[in-house]
Amino acid sequence: MGIFSRLKEGLKKTRDGFFKNVKKLLSFDRLDEETLEEIEELLILSDMGSETSQDVIKALRERMHKGKNPIDVLKDVLIEILDIPYEQKTAKPHVISVVGVNGTGKTTTIGKLSQLYSQQGKKVVLAACDTFRAAAVEQLRIWSDRSGVDFISQGQGADSAAVGFDAINHAISKGKDVVIIDTAGRLHTRSNLMEELKKVHRVIGKAAQGAPHEVLLVIDATTGQNGLIQAAKFKEAVNVTGIVLTKLDGTAKGGIIFAIVKELGIPVKYIGVGEKIDDLKPFKPSEFVEALLSSDEESSEEV
Repeated sequence: MGIFSRLKEGLKKTRDGFFKNVKKLLSFDRLDEETLEEIEELLILSDMGSETSQDVIKALRERMHKGKNPIDVLKDVLIEILDIPYEQKTAKPHVISVVGVNGTGKTTTIGKLSQLYSQQGKKVVLAACDTFRAAAVEQLRIWSDRSGVDFISQGQGADSAAVGFDAINHAISKGKDVVIIDTAGRLHTRSNLMEELKKVHRVIGKAAQGAPHEVLLVIDATTGQNGLIQAAKFKEAVNVTGIVLTKLDGTAKGGIIFAIVKELGIPVKYIGVGEKIDDLKPFKPSEFVEALLSSDEESSEEV
């Protein structure tokens, strides 16, 4: 199965939940105000949010007179929302801090990231900085074994920042390319835990200039609008550079991805559409929108 086919399959619940009905309403040659209101309601129900949904409808209304197919107009509008630049720093080792609340699939995402980088020929180090939970340390160890990458841990109860510092020094001494740091599952409503996260970033910044070079926030797509609240809190606390949206295969409300990008200006870097180790995909707005608005009868060829 090709990449696009797998993406389509992973987005089936989202596509069939709300966007299938949006596409149906757009099948008419002309859109009146009543139809546009129905479309707006569907977008809001998909967790796109009121503000972003209104912007989409405004753009549809303004562009419809240009003679394009309504569905193509919607695709253009949605792609424009998602297509914001991702600033990629270059460094060796390249240090990635992965943050997010418990239950979002953060540690699993790190395991899949390590696999992605390994497949690119990169030498990876995983740092078990979620020292509050013994299960998190062990889970990350299993992923490191599965991906064949280095693993740095001081066990449960150790100082998180010290683990990250050691992992970076290990990477420097061994000539490794990437360090991925698993932080604790920060509850975004607990300010003291956010302060701890800031401390980890300050300390690893002393081990490698500019570190962390990326801060990826993992959000569970099934949490809906709460995911937007989480993203806002983390953006406020640390310099989140990109979003990893997981469990898209488990929700009919995938519209949250548009709200996060539009309202917070944070680009999506990866999406998770399954449980397999290779089900974490680099995010491409045009492919995502095409898969979201395609039908099961249409060709599954890669775009």
